[in-house]
Amino acid sequence: MVIDKLIDKIIEKKNPCCVGIDPDYEKIPNCYKKEGLTKTQVIYNWAIDVIDGIKDIVAAIKPQIAFFEMYGSEGIKILEEIIRYAHKNDLIVIDDSKRNDIGNTARAYAYAHLDDDGPINADFLTVSPFLGTDSLEPFIEKANENEKGLFILVKTSNPSSKQISEAIKDDNSIMNFLAEYVNKKGNEIIGEYGYSSIGAVVGATFPKEAKELRKIMKNNIFLVPGYGAQGGSVEDIINCFNDDGLGAIVSSSRGILYSYIGKNNNCTKEDYIRIVVQSTIEMRGIIYSKLKEKYNYIKY
Repeated sequence: MVIDKLIDKIIEKKNPCCVGIDPDYEKIPNCYKKEGLTKTQVIYNWAIDVIDGIKDIVAAIKPQIAFFEMYGSEGIKILEEIIRYAHKNDLIVIDDSKRNDIGNTARAYAYAHLDDDGPINADFLTVSPFLGTDSLEPFIEKANENEKGLFILVKTSNPSSKQISEAIKDDNSIMNFLAEYVNKKGNEIIGEYGYSSIGAVVGATFPKEAKELRKIMKNNIFLVPGYGAQGGSVEDIINCFNDDGLGAIVSSSRGILYSYIGKNNNCTKEDYIRIVVQSTIEMRGIIYSKLKEKYNYIKY
């Protein structure tokens, strides 16, 4: 199961973190922007170097599809190539596309992103639940069929998410309703470590809510955005984990990819990757140390 592969890599690398591949062209170092290269060629070369730098440190990468879609067909083409390259380097790929629709449209999305023969062929896909639970079924079916996984949006990291997630329906919040649904569906697909391939997106910027959600979703992996550049701290994300030190994978994008800005704006490629690697190692060290301090039964 894909969840067991992810946990194996987290344990092997002692690192419950992933790096987002979010190519902001204006922030990519100038050393990549050689004359004659298109923007998508620059992004591809940059992404490959980032993967080469972090592949032995992290369990997974998380490309955000919007940063590729903005370049049209060429952007999607290099995304497909980057995912294939990540797989060749034994990395788990979390496709952050937040897809959803109903019926055949949902099945088409699921095929594109999660089928072994689909063009994207990621390991996990983020999906939105706000068209109703029937809209999630095609994604769950495709994930089961191809031994892939999902992260269903339950509590996102943006400040106004509470407008929806904390709304009350029948004496229950939308957030808790979604958590109960994710827990129910997840318990149908449990791997060797006791975790499900059906997980939840739970933002680092809402630590109190994360603690409550962990009580509901005990066997689900949390994808935790919002760490670092968005304001989430190690103290904020620690409640996303279980006593075994598992149960969450923490994502950082800007805090890793663009940490060179203000330090070495005119860096070479070698200098840039060195900073990316160091930032990734620092993130791993901070989170791993806190997990060892808080949880007595950590598995790694």
